[in-house]
Amino acid sequence: MKTTLKSAAIALALTVSATAAKADNIVEIAAADDRFSTLVAAVTAAGLADTLSGPGPFTVYAPVNDAFAALPDGTVETLLKPENKGKLTDVLLYHVDDRKLTAGMIPQGSNYFKPALTSARLCISAGADGVKIADGTGEMANVVIADIMADNGVIHVIDKVLLPGKRPACH
Repeated sequence: MKTTLKSAAIALALTVSATAAKADNIVEIAAADDRFSTLVAAVTAAGLADTLSGPGPFTVYAPVNDAFAALPDGTVETLLKPENKGKLTDVLLYHVDDRKLTAGMIPQGSNYFKPALTSARLCISAGADGVKIADGTGEMANVVIADIMADNGVIHVIDKVLLPGKRPACH
């Protein structure tokens, strides 16, 4: 009986450590959180779910549903149409860096960052009031939750959809 209990305890401990050692990937984390349902739908429509589930590393600036709702009426629906997949992909890739950047790795002050697979730039500012991101419209997104760790990178939750456009002023 003692041997059986000891074996069961060891098996349970190994299962718990194996589960704790494996974090979810970026897509799994977003899909499990209702605040990101619009983002997950967009990532799926753009065909980027497999990429963002891959090994990375990635930093994703993840807009919440309210950020998508704040876009002009019809914008999300238009971007989700199959014929607009290229535009949708451009917008989504503007939210992805091909490095793992925690909030602590963002230098104080304002600095340009180049999202993955795009020539556009973001201006990311870190200071006493947190991290802010200026996009191609010149408007600012706030990082409202930083450093959600995934096994293939990190997620920073933002309150605005980042839109490519003109290079934002950064200094």
